[in-house]
Amino acid sequence: MRDEGWKTASHEVIPVEAGPARWIVCERSGRWAVGLRCAAAPLDLKIHETRSLSDGWERLRQYPVSFVIAELTTANADALLGRIASLARDFPAARAAVVAERSLAEYEGLVRELGAVWFAVSPRELGPLVELARRHLERAPSPPSDFVAEIWNSLPWETFSTRRAR
Repeated sequence: MRDEGWKTASHEVIPVEAGPARWIVCERSGRWAVGLRCAAAPLDLKIHETRSLSDGWERLRQYPVSFVIAELTTANADALLGRIASLARDFPAARAAVVAERSLAEYEGLVRELGAVWFAVSPRELGPLVELARRHLERAPSPPSDFVAEIWNSLPWETFSTRRAR
């Protein structure tokens, strides 16, 4: 019987249809994405921006091995904290970090306890965050190609076709 999933480093089974890992940034203004792009410029990492938590988590459903950076605001605090708390259960191979205005710095302990891998209140704190995202995206497994395509590509067609051409 063929396994219908592939394993992550911690052995959770992820559906084969799961796309490759993405770097998803959920924020209203785009301010943090600009800072992240500047900090990540030498690494050539592509940022996928969304303007709401619901859009960001919809993107995460499409790419469940992604690295998410979400902006914490007073308006979305309850929703974001709930999503961070359920991330390990709903998306075990994904990681999340939180960025916020300096006035929300007191949330850091709670956000980290709920499972966020980083918390930043300043664009000057984005270097380590970019490094975390880079490492996660590098280590994230890629889903295998279509089973039939794997077999087709493993057949020695090129070897036989070059022998006949001689």
